[in-house]
Amino acid sequence: MDLSIESNYQGVVAGIDEAGRGPLAGPVVAAAVIIDQNNLIEGIKDSKKLSKNKREELYVKITQNYVWSIGVVGPKEIDEINILEATKKACVLAVEGLIKEPSVVIVDGNMKFSDKRFVSYVKGDDKSISIAAASIIAKVTRDRMMALLHQEFPYYFWAKNSGYGTKEHISAIEKYGSSIHHRLSFKLKNTA
Repeated sequence: MDLSIESNYQGVVAGIDEAGRGPLAGPVVAAAVIIDQNNLIEGIKDSKKLSKNKREELYVKITQNYVWSIGVVGPKEIDEINILEATKKACVLAVEGLIKEPSVVIVDGNMKFSDKRFVSYVKGDDKSISIAAASIIAKVTRDRMMALLHQEFPYYFWAKNSGYGTKEHISAIEKYGSSIHHRLSFKLKNTA
């Protein structure tokens, strides 16, 4: 993982990725990270390719060494504007929260933004250290949020499934109904 994408641009480059587009419950969380190009942290890669412990370890290093911010859009708004628009809004909120103004924002995926600074890269979390760092921040942040919500609603097992449609999560919805944290516009289907 290197700065080959970042080096194509002049000025301050922020990388963005999100976590939580597919779950039945909880928010979608986007993170924006500006890498210090003179201080590259070893081991950063797409959060899905890291163990939970490694993600937590890198989360601490990234948050202590780089400029970063998160954007969060909750389930009620996801239901109102749809998951794609909610994800884009979370990305914009993450950029707005940065203490440095980026001249370019590189985003994982193929989303289109009205802000011309945003440039999408399919599989960007495999190609860009900035996007990969953002994927770690987004994933750890969202997992921690779902673990907190689990304390309020333990029968959905969110500390374990992060709100995804596992068999036990769907069974709990069928038994207890939906909570205020569920996305009512999402169809119940087992994703595990």
